[in-house]
Amino acid sequence: MRGRILFLGVLIVVACALPFLVSSYRTFQLTLVLVYAIALLGLNILTGYNGQISLGHGAFYALGAYCAAILIDKAGAPYWAVVPAAGGVCLVAGFLFGLPALRLEGLYLALATFALGVAMPQLLKYHHLEKWTGGVQGIVIAKPEAPFGIPLEADRWLYFFTLAVTLIMFVLGWNLLRGRIGRALVAIRDQHTASEAMGIHNALYKSLAFGVSAMFTGVAGALGALAVQFVAPDSFGVFLSIVFLVGIVVGGLASISGALYGALFIQFIPNIADEISKAAPWAIFGVFMIGFVYLMPTGVAGAIRLLLTRRRAQ
Repeated sequence: MRGRILFLGVLIVVACALPFLVSSYRTFQLTLVLVYAIALLGLNILTGYNGQISLGHGAFYALGAYCAAILIDKAGAPYWAVVPAAGGVCLVAGFLFGLPALRLEGLYLALATFALGVAMPQLLKYHHLEKWTGGVQGIVIAKPEAPFGIPLEADRWLYFFTLAVTLIMFVLGWNLLRGRIGRALVAIRDQHTASEAMGIHNALYKSLAFGVSAMFTGVAGALGALAVQFVAPDSFGVFLSIVFLVGIVVGGLASISGALYGALFIQFIPNIADEISKAAPWAIFGVFMIGFVYLMPTGVAGAIRLLLTRRRAQ
C-alpha cells in the first residue's frame, strides 16, 4: 500500500509538471486524455464491473457536452458549474434508460445502446431543438481563463482544472467500486441468479450502474466541450461509442487504472498511425489494436498486474 501511495504521489507530481514541459498543443492533447479517462472509467463501471455492454455511451458524452455548452451560451453559467450540472443530467438520463434496458441482456442490450448512439446526432439536428442546440452549426463557447489573476495560459489552466476533476472522479470511482456497491455489481456480473438469492436487488443496482456510468461520461463530455470550445452533432457519431469500447478493452476491463491506459491509446495511437501512413491511418490503427489485444488479452492494466505478480514471486 505504501508503494502504491508513493507511486500515485509521483504520478500526480509528474502530471502537474507536464504542461510546463510541453507545447500548448500537447497540453491540449493531455487534457483530452484526462477527459477520455473519466469517460472510460464510467463505461468500465457499466461494462467491466457490471457486465452490461454499451455501444452508445457517446450519446451520454454528447448530452454532457451539450448541457455544458447550452448553459454557458444561453444562461451565462460559469464553466465550473456546468460540469456537475452535466453530470446530474446524465445521471438521471442514464438511470431512466437503464430501467427499460433491464429486460435486455448481452447482444440485445448492445443493439439497444447502439441505437441510442446512432439516434443522438439526429436528435441534436432536430429543427424544433435548433434554438438550443444550434442545429448542424453547433455551438461555439469560449475557453475559460485562469481566475484570480493566476499567471497561467488558458490551455494550462483548463488542464489543471480537468486534472482536479479527474482526481475527484477517480477517487469517487475507487470508493464506489471497492465498497459494497462495487461487490454487488461484480456479483451481478458473475452470476445474477446467485446474487439475487443473496439479497442483492439486481434491477436497482443495474439501473444505478447505468446512471453512474452515464454521470461519469457526462462530466467527461462537459470537460471535452470546454477543451474543444465547440459542439456539433457530427462530432458525436456512433464511432465515438465504439472508440470508448476499444479504450476499455485495450486499457483493461474491470480496472480503474485501465481507464487511463485506454485514454492514452485512443488519443495518441490514431496520431501515430496517421504519421506512419497518411493513406490508410485507420488500417494502421487496426493493426495496433490487434497487436495490443493479442499481446495483452487482459489489457494493459492486466499485463502490468501480471508482470508485478511475477516480479514479487521471484
